[in-house]
Amino acid sequence: MGARASGDAKTRAARVSVYSNSGLTAAKLGAAVLTGSVSVLSEALHSGLDLAAAVMAWAAVRRAREPADSDHQFGHGKFESMSGLAEGSLILIAVALIVYSAVSRLVRGEVAVAIPVVGAAVMGLSAVANAFVSRLLFRVARETDSVALEADGWHLRTDVWTSGGVLCGMVVIAVAQRLGLHAAAVVDPVIALGVGAVIAHAAWNITRRSWDHLIDRALPAEELEQIRALLREHYPELSSFHRLRTRKAGSQRYIDLHLVVPGARSVTEAHRLCDHLEVDLRRLFPDAEVMIHVEPRREDE
Repeated sequence: MGARASGDAKTRAARVSVYSNSGLTAAKLGAAVLTGSVSVLSEALHSGLDLAAAVMAWAAVRRAREPADSDHQFGHGKFESMSGLAEGSLILIAVALIVYSAVSRLVRGEVAVAIPVVGAAVMGLSAVANAFVSRLLFRVARETDSVALEADGWHLRTDVWTSGGVLCGMVVIAVAQRLGLHAAAVVDPVIALGVGAVIAHAAWNITRRSWDHLIDRALPAEELEQIRALLREHYPELSSFHRLRTRKAGSQRYIDLHLVVPGARSVTEAHRLCDHLEVDLRRLFPDAEVMIHVEPRREDE
């Protein structure tokens, strides 16, 4: 996929996420008001933060696709990583609010839920909608290697799980109310605490990956081994390589190495070899930025 097509695909997917989260946030807030349920309210808050994250992802992928300029000479890829870090931080804020609200209700004994069937219907709609949108985001994230879309996809995937949990809770409460078992409403804040635990786990994974990009952590071991294997395939043409350095910014990888070639090689031959290696490396990692420093092999080596 070319850079322009990749950028267009990212923007379209992020825009779908914004529209979906806008509708679901409004629906969940309405259901929370009608039911008085803390677990439905926690889901409304979750979707509200998903909406904020989707807007950030949309803005980040639009910014990241811009070419390098005089102020950002290595491109704008880290805008995606910054978006992922901010999204993870937003999720952690949501967790704190959810836990506080659920514990407060348990302590005060305010666990009554009205019209649980409304909450169940909205949670079912949310789970189905987010299942489709998260699948779209994950597919585009894989095709374009977008950390911002992947983070947004995980937001919505956790929403599928948590909406399903709240849906089950609303069904249990509705059945219990029909049977006159009103104490079963305690299930509501307990489920809200479970929602918080699931969301916190997703937040940790998103934050850790985005942080790795921002601090220029090397590429994963399997990708480094792919690079080394490709270089070893060219040993008949080169003597060795060293100082292999890598990092990633958004979906863009940076590969830097020193290549040792036989001293008798001409500049033209060495340059041709470097061009060949760059093409092969970009086949492995599209849009990678490759920097190769050529060194002559000493006679005593």
